[in-house]
Amino acid sequence: MPDPTVPPTPPVALDALLARADLGLRRIAGPADPAVVVHWAHTSEMADPYPYLLGGELLLSAGVHIPDGAGAGYFDAYVSRIVAAGGAALGFGVAPVHDTVPGALVEACEMHGLPLLEVPPRTTFSAVARALWQLMAQARTAELRRVTEAQQSLATAAARPDPVPAVLQQLARRLGGRAVLYGPEGTPVAGAGPDPGAEARTALAKLAEVVRPSGPSGQEPSDARPSSASDTVAGVRLVAHALGNGEGFVLGTAAPQRDAGDHTIASVAAVLLSLLTGERHSGSGAGRSSALVRLLLGAAPAEVAPLLGGDRWRVVRGRPDGRAAPDPVAASALGAALGSSLVDVAGEVVRVLVPDGRTVERVPGWTLGVSAAAAPRDWPAADAQASRALARARATRTPLLRHGDRPALTDLVPPHDADAHARALLAPIERSPALVDTLRTWLSLHGSWDRTAVALDVHRNTVRQRIARCAALLDTDLDDPDVRMELWFALRRT
Repeated sequence: MPDPTVPPTPPVALDALLARADLGLRRIAGPADPAVVVHWAHTSEMADPYPYLLGGELLLSAGVHIPDGAGAGYFDAYVSRIVAAGGAALGFGVAPVHDTVPGALVEACEMHGLPLLEVPPRTTFSAVARALWQLMAQARTAELRRVTEAQQSLATAAARPDPVPAVLQQLARRLGGRAVLYGPEGTPVAGAGPDPGAEARTALAKLAEVVRPSGPSGQEPSDARPSSASDTVAGVRLVAHALGNGEGFVLGTAAPQRDAGDHTIASVAAVLLSLLTGERHSGSGAGRSSALVRLLLGAAPAEVAPLLGGDRWRVVRGRPDGRAAPDPVAASALGAALGSSLVDVAGEVVRVLVPDGRTVERVPGWTLGVSAAAAPRDWPAADAQASRALARARATRTPLLRHGDRPALTDLVPPHDADAHARALLAPIERSPALVDTLRTWLSLHGSWDRTAVALDVHRNTVRQRIARCAALLDTDLDDPDVRMELWFALRRT
């Protein structure tokens, strides 16, 4: 079986063979259609070459088979059999048998629409075949280069923070058409490329249903469905690929033409999209489902944590660089990069629970804040740590910032006393979360107005006004390092 990851050898346009000056071929009958292509060359002097043709050949003959006195009926039968076998063109060698191409043969080729080439005496059939192989080798090399470049661009797109739209955009560009990802319900999830028109768009959606692995009740099981299907509507080539993750996603493409390597390129995109849309897990899906049910029924996080595959976890907060709010697919890709499927999209931030034993590394296109490892009862505090780490990372333009997990001075004070002191100290501003967050961020960034404004997504004048308001309500000098230290101690307890 041919390897689906390697494009087949592309055919050669008949016009490219005619353009070879060293051959001196001349078309003397049949359509001058640039779409006519040749797959191989075959020499035969059989009166009926039909049994020996596979289709797509340039059949070469010197007319040895032509009997003396052959009339129009002989040539009509001869050409009709070539056309019936799928022959692409006929090359007739002038000399040594015939000085010219028989007129009846020219008329028959013209009538049946078969391109007829005159092969001059100086050109051997071997030279024609060799020139054809050379052109095919050049075309295959160019196609392999095109497929390789497409594979590299698709892989690069899959590593972006918005991998699914990026992969679809690259695929659409490489195919010169439209690429659409259909969700399990049959609705388009994402797409890229020009609209092929209402008729082709409707036909592509129907084609996607043909290969969808999980159909409505009463239809055939998923293993009875084809993995891909194709059709041509309104001059547009439509192809649907079922993604191999069992989730019901389908990739559809609509392009005006179908080159030899397009199937390979689309197959690579389908594999990448299968990985990006498939379920990734650090524990079993059943374990996560059981943990969710128990939480909803009132169990404590500490009781369900073992079902997730570990006792201590880190909270990672991520925000995509230079983009608006992340979509669920981008969030899933971030979770996959961090090795966890426990992902939550919260506005402009993605939160991921990562097992303590897994190292959290930088993810291109994301700014990350990482908490210290924490037991389930301390997960809310770990989430606050990750939030502060992310704010500092964005303000300092650091791709990844970790919360320090070494013992601090606050650990030397009994928690009850520390909490009571923090509540008393911050009482004047506790009813204003904006003031508390601004003060915390401003202190963590060493009083930098600009960095605090970046971290909070507000104007620097807003930061100044809030800090001045804090100083007035707290009745203290925020330029005093002792005051800052005491306030930071209190803010760490909230």
